[in-house]
Amino acid sequence: MKTLARLSMLALLCLPLASQAADACPDLLKHEFKRLPSGKAENLCQYQGKVILVVNTASRCGFTPQFDGLQKIYDAYKAKGFVVLGFPSNDFNQELAEGQKIADFCRINYGVDFPMYEKSSVKGANANAFYKGLIKSSGAEPAWNFHKYLITRDGKTVLPMHSRIEPDSREMRTKIKSMLEQKG
Repeated sequence: MKTLARLSMLALLCLPLASQAADACPDLLKHEFKRLPSGKAENLCQYQGKVILVVNTASRCGFTPQFDGLQKIYDAYKAKGFVVLGFPSNDFNQELAEGQKIADFCRINYGVDFPMYEKSSVKGANANAFYKGLIKSSGAEPAWNFHKYLITRDGKTVLPMHSRIEPDSREMRTKIKSMLEQKG
């Protein structure tokens, strides 16, 4: 009985810490999406404190080979607090219909192992809530597939990056390195 009482007391003492951690999550990241291919819901708050590159993807686009560069920069910087988040979208009529096919395409053709989420809209009135926040924060809506948003560790600054900017370009790497050096 004493052990149960001690465990209960310990659990009560930890509640404020859990609440503070949830409060530390920037509003921009307070969204949940289903992960490909599992369909398991994940909250984006798990990436708080990281530099995040968000990209709307499509499997049948002229920019699709950018998956290779996305994977390269993810591999190069993930140990330093960087993550790439992929959001497949059919807003430009170039994405496969099924989530499993999207996941398989990315893994088989480009070795993608960075987080990819279920297909959703990324522009206009039907944009998912996360993308609405990205658009509001950056002042830029995706004009095409592989539009990118680079988010600082504190989640307060969102830098839009045009589709033509290659993920593993000098420009992108310079911005990522700069953001990784900032404390937040």
